[in-house]
Amino acid sequence: MLDVAEVREERDRVAALLRALEPDAVALGDAEPMWDAFDKIERHAANAKTLLARRVEEAGTWRRRGQRNAAEGMAKKSGTNTGAAKRQLELSKQLDQHPATETAMRNGEISPTQAALVAAGANGDPAAERRLLDKARTTTVAELRDAAGRERANGDPDPEATERRIHAQRRARSWTDEEGRWHFNAMGTVRDGSRVARVLEGLVNEEFTAARREGRREERDAYVFDAFVRVFREQDQQPDETDNTPKTKHRCPSYLSILRLDYEALLRGSTAGDELCEIAGLGPVPVTTARTLLGESILKLVVTKGADVANVTHLGRGPRVAQKIALLWQSPCCSVEGCTRTRIEFDHREPWANTKHTKLAELDALCGFRHDLKHREGWALVDGSGKRPMVPPDHPDHPKNRPKDDTS
Repeated sequence: MLDVAEVREERDRVAALLRALEPDAVALGDAEPMWDAFDKIERHAANAKTLLARRVEEAGTWRRRGQRNAAEGMAKKSGTNTGAAKRQLELSKQLDQHPATETAMRNGEISPTQAALVAAGANGDPAAERRLLDKARTTTVAELRDAAGRERANGDPDPEATERRIHAQRRARSWTDEEGRWHFNAMGTVRDGSRVARVLEGLVNEEFTAARREGRREERDAYVFDAFVRVFREQDQQPDETDNTPKTKHRCPSYLSILRLDYEALLRGSTAGDELCEIAGLGPVPVTTARTLLGESILKLVVTKGADVANVTHLGRGPRVAQKIALLWQSPCCSVEGCTRTRIEFDHREPWANTKHTKLAELDALCGFRHDLKHREGWALVDGSGKRPMVPPDHPDHPKNRPKDDTS
């Protein structure tokens, strides 16, 4: 039976190979075969992690680290995102009903991405599973996805119930990556997606025609993005008195968020050194963009030479608007180390019932899950400010366990 020591020994061997790798010194004839070999190592390791994922959830060590679920814990350890870890965990749980898929994974014949598509498409039907596995070995992921969708639809005994379930699980989220690129991802029913596609297709054609008229030639995906943004721009457009074209009624300002901007950068027109110019929770923007936003949008502006609210104290239970803005300047997301959630609550380090005041220096930004951990299970942020660990009540770094100063 395989034990942890054996796995760690193999891990160290692969690590040694990586340390010894000098890409520019590899003969051109060996480059692709060597890449193939490392790809196999990666696939075997990824498949092994997938098989183990459900066991990691059962072990429950993620609870003791204050993580909301096993996927969050695995994502932090592996340096990936929670969505990818969730998909790995879901596949791990499905493999009991798909033994042929598990065997193909153990043999390194398919990747976790392919296995997930096979399992979802087969939905417990061995014949469909075999057909999809054959396709996985010979076609692209895109073709496999289409085939899996058809297999699942053909074997669905209650398509209407499936559509209701998918609708109940609808999601949309946006984020900014390390390059400063904004992303939007949505998931829902094909019916709703077809409505979006129908509207976008007409706008994409208009964007394409306009680009050709202006002498521009870009990839179609660029026109799709322009069409997507245009939908929201038109919903947000202010009436133009010089234009008789009917305009959509103005519904909301373009931005209602925190612009973190250094005063000197605002005056200069660019950032320098450690200066900041960013929309809290989204990411950096050029100062020229910030100036445009200030001219045409409603937002909360925090500048380093603005009103000093750091030491403001008032007797109410909740922070004043100025204090909220200042806290968002300091902590645009949850104060717990490793948590990037931007939907936060303002938490008193010491209960308001004891202090009877609200002071910025005594507030922390906590996401809903960490707020519950503190008030229901006794967890606490370690002493300090800014991003820091949150620990359980029996941890030596918990504030209530810190040594008392001997002033006698």
